[in-house]
Amino acid sequence: MRKDMNLLFILYAILLFGAILSPNIADPVQDKQALLDFINNISYSRSLNWTENSNICTSWTGVTCNNDHTRIISLRLPGIGLLGTIPPNTLSRLSAIQTLSLRSNAINGPFPSDFSKLENLTQLYLQFNEFSGDLPAFFSVWKNLNVIDLSNNGFTGSIPTSISNLTHLSALSLANNLLSGEIPDLNVPSLEKLDLSNNSFTGSVPKSLQRFPVEAFAGNNLSSEIAFPPALPIQPPNAQPTRETTKTKLGEPAILGIAIGGCAFGFVVIVVLMVICYSPKESEDGLPVKSPKKKEGSLKIKRVPESKETKGSVVFFEGCNLVFDLEDLLRASAEVLGKGLFGTTYKAALEDGTTVAVKRLKEVSVAKREFEQQMELIGGIRHENVTPLRAYYYSKDEKLMVYDYYEQGCVSAMFHGNRGEGRNPLDWETRLAIGAARGIAHIHTQSGGKLVHGNIKAANIFLNSQGYGCVSEMGLATLMSQIPQPAMRVAGYRATEVTDSRKATHASDVYSFGVLVLELLTGKSPIHATGGEEVVHLVRWVNSVVREEWTAEVFDVELLRYPNIEEELVEMLQIGMACTVRMPEQRPNMPDVVKMVEDVRRVNQPLSQNNSEISFSTPTPVAAEVGHSSAQQ
Repeated sequence: MRKDMNLLFILYAILLFGAILSPNIADPVQDKQALLDFINNISYSRSLNWTENSNICTSWTGVTCNNDHTRIISLRLPGIGLLGTIPPNTLSRLSAIQTLSLRSNAINGPFPSDFSKLENLTQLYLQFNEFSGDLPAFFSVWKNLNVIDLSNNGFTGSIPTSISNLTHLSALSLANNLLSGEIPDLNVPSLEKLDLSNNSFTGSVPKSLQRFPVEAFAGNNLSSEIAFPPALPIQPPNAQPTRETTKTKLGEPAILGIAIGGCAFGFVVIVVLMVICYSPKESEDGLPVKSPKKKEGSLKIKRVPESKETKGSVVFFEGCNLVFDLEDLLRASAEVLGKGLFGTTYKAALEDGTTVAVKRLKEVSVAKREFEQQMELIGGIRHENVTPLRAYYYSKDEKLMVYDYYEQGCVSAMFHGNRGEGRNPLDWETRLAIGAARGIAHIHTQSGGKLVHGNIKAANIFLNSQGYGCVSEMGLATLMSQIPQPAMRVAGYRATEVTDSRKATHASDVYSFGVLVLELLTGKSPIHATGGEEVVHLVRWVNSVVREEWTAEVFDVELLRYPNIEEELVEMLQIGMACTVRMPEQRPNMPDVVKMVEDVRRVNQPLSQNNSEISFSTPTPVAAEVGHSSAQQ
């Protein structure tokens, strides 16, 4: 007994010691205090979740720690509105840091001299700020540095020769500053990318840098014959043809060769033209059209000179832990997810591994202030069945919206895109659409009951990783100058009284939801063509079938594998038909629709799989539901 007590005491002591020790292991105290000193002594406009009580390595925005959480190795704070000079003896205390990114802020003053203490630095991004003064002379202390980007600042003076000591340097950008003097002979064999454009350099380009394209030196006062070598080499005098050789007559073999060569050249031209004509084209707005063979590309955003008021204008909403700016979006690997009434949506994979959905709006007619007000209204909505707007970007030529990306995709693709052998059909629980109903009902309560979704369709409903549904792309119609006629399938969701999507109402949203319900029950698109090319409107077809008392013919054959749901099928059919009646005033409101759908599962019994049969189990809350996000159409 005594031995057992001793054993328990030892175990308790070990656990207690571990509990006392673990906070020190999980939180680098000195680095944390350095960041708190930094952020408490500089102005910034965007909210940060940096608090003393939270864990710096797991929850602080922009911070990355090493594997054992003993040191900070990366700090990325682009575009968060930092204003002023970097407080001394703050960031310089992060002696283990490898990546430092403070891009696209309004940091001013000279380059921090105490950065010379950051001997482990490998990547430094300070572009698009307001730094001034000379470049640092201590580049040689950063022995592992491989990326330097100090472009788009106000640095003056010359390029320090100490850069030549950076034997691992692969990218250097000093473009768009006020640098002058001659370009030093930077004999760095590892250097692969160089941009010194738009400064006031004089003299000529050193031989060690002449391997880079002329664009790297454009906008300077360099000797043109060196900085911009002629496209063709000058031939020596003895290579010039004489008068006699130019007049020499061609023999028959030469003429025959020219004829054959001409035919071959013509054939090549025809092949090239055919390749150009049949290769994947770009859309009218200059964006790549999604191709079944090649989906990867980049997010092509028009860049125009920006004033101080609009520089770094990616605006994030409170609670968003994403850290990126426009430069990140420009470099992101992008895939076109779809094109809708309001623009094109991309899946953008950022360099830090984050994946987001980016909606590029088209035909936006409102002024900046009105656009920002609508974004603030949309971004302020928080509900588990409404996709959150994380950020937006506004400039004269580009308007972007950033949403969460949902791996499972939209309901339309899940429902219509994988029919046939090997299909994994949507289950009955998902087709109840309770998530979408709750999301729309919540939207209708916002802004004093004045907010309307205006574009409800299966392509704007997504399932998150927990199987809960959310609706997306709300409130965008009011921003558009003109909305083109929708495609046939999309037009099938529009209420009969709506001739302009910018004038949608709560009642028209109810109609669109009703069409969605009928789509999920029947397995048919809102408008589809039959084998005889006859166009069938889903709402009219359902009403005609029910009127002929052939109700059983309405339902998707895939629903037949679920036993004992006949009564629920009929009740959902009645809800869909009630939502799609012709007269708007006769349609139920969305809170009533939510109650009706919830009542279909009177005891909220989920479906469970057992021996390939679906049956009802004990009562639990409904978990898997239709609906979510964006911007992905």
